[in-house]
Amino acid sequence: MNKVAHFVKPASGTLIVLLFFSIPLLTKEAYLLHILIMAGINIILAISLRTIATTGQMSLAHAGFMAIGAYTSALFVMKFGFSFWIALPLGGIASTLMALVVGYPFVRVKRVYFAMLTLFLGAVIRLIIMEWRNLTHGTSGLLNIPPPNSLSFFGLFHIVFNSKVPFYYLILVLVLISLFFLYRIDSSRVGRTLLAIQQDDSVAESVGINVTNFKVFAWCVGCFFAGIAGAFYAHFIKTLTPDSFGVLQAIYVVVYMVVGGRRKLYGAILGAFILTLLPEFFRILKEYQPFVFVGTLLLITFFLPGGLVDLPKMGISLVRRHKATRISHA
Repeated sequence: MNKVAHFVKPASGTLIVLLFFSIPLLTKEAYLLHILIMAGINIILAISLRTIATTGQMSLAHAGFMAIGAYTSALFVMKFGFSFWIALPLGGIASTLMALVVGYPFVRVKRVYFAMLTLFLGAVIRLIIMEWRNLTHGTSGLLNIPPPNSLSFFGLFHIVFNSKVPFYYLILVLVLISLFFLYRIDSSRVGRTLLAIQQDDSVAESVGINVTNFKVFAWCVGCFFAGIAGAFYAHFIKTLTPDSFGVLQAIYVVVYMVVGGRRKLYGAILGAFILTLLPEFFRILKEYQPFVFVGTLLLITFFLPGGLVDLPKMGISLVRRHKATRISHA
């Protein structure tokens, strides 16, 4: 049975990836592809926030680090003439450097106080963007951000970013790269150490684990991928304003992760994907998106504390309970 499960999981994952790669072959509907691209950005944000959350800390600064990545990439391309393919990782590196600067003092603060500090940090980042007008253009924002440079593979085919399709494939590749690295961390000794810290950092420290270093590592990794998501967002949307990176955006990322289920990597994926698509396909909900998210979060908290990943387990439990009741009555 274990051998079958060991085969089925990779096979189902491969089928899902192939399905998403085939979507532009089935439809080139710009609106649908736009929603899926935004879902991809939100997935990277949710799974990278989950990496930070594995240490027991909840960051509310993810939108701020996304902003750092977005503005860094856009400015390097617009002001210094860098290629997008260089500016993209630079956006992630800039976010990581900022995370490293504040990381060591921040991670010494625990739980709700850490969340409050990160909330203020996100607000400070947004305020700096608004006030540094000669660089960021303040509330007017950056306009006409160039798309990614075209790609040519050995003269066989040429990719030009003049439609949604190449952006869709690019975000799909970035999601897969992010998943690969975060899954490797999650399933490694480092990932198990992070979980031990989440359970009880005092006990972890007593057995020789450098809790501070591991927390800073998780914090920096999470912020790096937030910066990558921001860099892609800048060149996809082509316009940046501080309003795109407010507190509400940071809270949405937390909701994606919690609703999907923070215990599993695919939980954050599921939460981000469903909650990105839900308001779009039910247009009447779009205007009331914050209320929909709050309502969804409350329902999940009360009925599925482990998130949507626990839904199959809950269904199996209900079926077994129903069968047991029928047998007892018989």
